[in-house]
Amino acid sequence: MNARLKSLLAPLNLAGLMAWGAIGWELAAGNPGPSAWIGAAVPKSALLGLHGLFMLLFLWPGKTRALVIGQLAAALALMLLTRNFSLPILLIIVVAQIVQLWPARTAIGLIVAINLLVYGIYAFAWRAGSPMIMTLMYMSFQAFAAITSWYAVSAERTRDEMAAVNAELLGTRSLLDASVRDSERLRISRELHDVAGHKLTALKLNLKVLQRNPQIPPSAELQLSAELADELLQDIRAVVQQLRLHDGLPLHEALSALAAPFPRLELDLRLDAESARISVPEAEAVLRCVQEALTNAAKHSTAQRLTVMLKRDGALWRLDIRDDGDKSPEVRGGGGLRGMQERFESLGGMLDWSAVPGMPLKATWPVRG
Repeated sequence: MNARLKSLLAPLNLAGLMAWGAIGWELAAGNPGPSAWIGAAVPKSALLGLHGLFMLLFLWPGKTRALVIGQLAAALALMLLTRNFSLPILLIIVVAQIVQLWPARTAIGLIVAINLLVYGIYAFAWRAGSPMIMTLMYMSFQAFAAITSWYAVSAERTRDEMAAVNAELLGTRSLLDASVRDSERLRISRELHDVAGHKLTALKLNLKVLQRNPQIPPSAELQLSAELADELLQDIRAVVQQLRLHDGLPLHEALSALAAPFPRLELDLRLDAESARISVPEAEAVLRCVQEALTNAAKHSTAQRLTVMLKRDGALWRLDIRDDGDKSPEVRGGGGLRGMQERFESLGGMLDWSAVPGMPLKATWPVRG
């Protein structure tokens, strides 16, 4: 099931579709009377056209405030043109969307203003007998829809935040595991070098002293012991050297984990072979930079793909991040961007970004020893 169909079949959207269908059936099959201020009946084609416009705006991809205002205008226009007591249900659908797109205070103000207009329609356009009671009754339905919608959106945001935190922890854990593993290997290599290597060197020197002692006759056993001590010392040095080799951080795995909470975004990783050799602080800076880019692309653009390129260019590491969005983001240099900049400055590098479509981020820092 694609994302669009899944969105339409979500409980709140499905309820809105069912309500709209029922109202449309009543407009088409019934005989809606005109509003009192018009006097003459409005053609059904005009009413059904406005009703269809409402649903077109409701189903339009990408929910925006302008689309919701358009739905509100279509619903109020219908109420002004025809007297039908099921039409205020369309406003319940509108209110459920308002609480998702506006801050709480603004949303409450909009809902109050809408119902003042509705009261005016009841009192002067429909000339209903109890406009206040009707307004309050539908306001109660709107409040129920608004609270339900708000809780649904809050739960979804909380779920996304928890998924993002979990992905961040998974990515960080991959780096920490690698860091702990390298630290332990370094500790073991030092122990072998400082303890076993030192004692074997002393043993080797003592065997040579014995071989040169004229009071001790030459023997095959003594010669073999000296050769074995020499070979064992060389073997330990080889093991120490192997343990000190940095076998690389699981950077690809850590970055992929970050993208898991963003199903709409595809992460295109282009990491050269040497990128696994970067240090833990460098990997942490890359991880946080990609995380911030993913969050910004998901929140502020229409991007479907985020491309991450990390490569070594001589004495510099170069990190390039860009999404395929077609809108210019509003870059304000917030805490996220400042934090990324500080991370790369601590590595002796720098970070640049541009407020153009794709929100390109470019970081460079020197290669460490």
